[in-house]
Amino acid sequence: MRSLIYIERVFNRVGDFLGWLSSILFVLLLANVVYDVVMRYVFNDVSIAFQEMEWHLFSAVFLLGIPYAIKAGGHVRVDLFYERLSHKAQSIIDLIGTVVFLLPFCLLVAWFGIDFAKESYLLGETSGDPGGLPYRWIIKAMIPLSFFLMAVSGIGLILHSLNRIVNPHLVHHQPTNPQ
Repeated sequence: MRSLIYIERVFNRVGDFLGWLSSILFVLLLANVVYDVVMRYVFNDVSIAFQEMEWHLFSAVFLLGIPYAIKAGGHVRVDLFYERLSHKAQSIIDLIGTVVFLLPFCLLVAWFGIDFAKESYLLGETSGDPGGLPYRWIIKAMIPLSFFLMAVSGIGLILHSLNRIVNPHLVHHQPTNPQ
């Protein structure tokens, strides 16, 4: 049963890496916004590419941050009854919710998102604005990648739930979302 805990930790490392990457991208987003604001209001110079980079970075932060939120227990859930349940009951709810709702939805969006990004790549889609960013397919490819990584985090949550059911004395509980 300790091997199940080890496998969970491997999946959690993926989530931890995505949280780190998302935080780095957020710092880049912050720097991009500061640069854009200074250039616009101090030097009266506007860059469409930097404006578009803002929403590209924001999208990447959000899309890569969700798998980390799933891993860290920071995702949205209705805690009205959940918090009052035993760890075993919480684990059963997490297990069923992940298998029935999270994984099918993530895999469906990832599957259809591949064609969405592929079509953008084949068309050579770029920004519609002059001076905008080329290679629109890169940000569109983040959608299926993110949902695939959410599914990976979902598998980590399944393993965590199984470990809490089977080995409640060996498992360190995931941090709860501070309110």
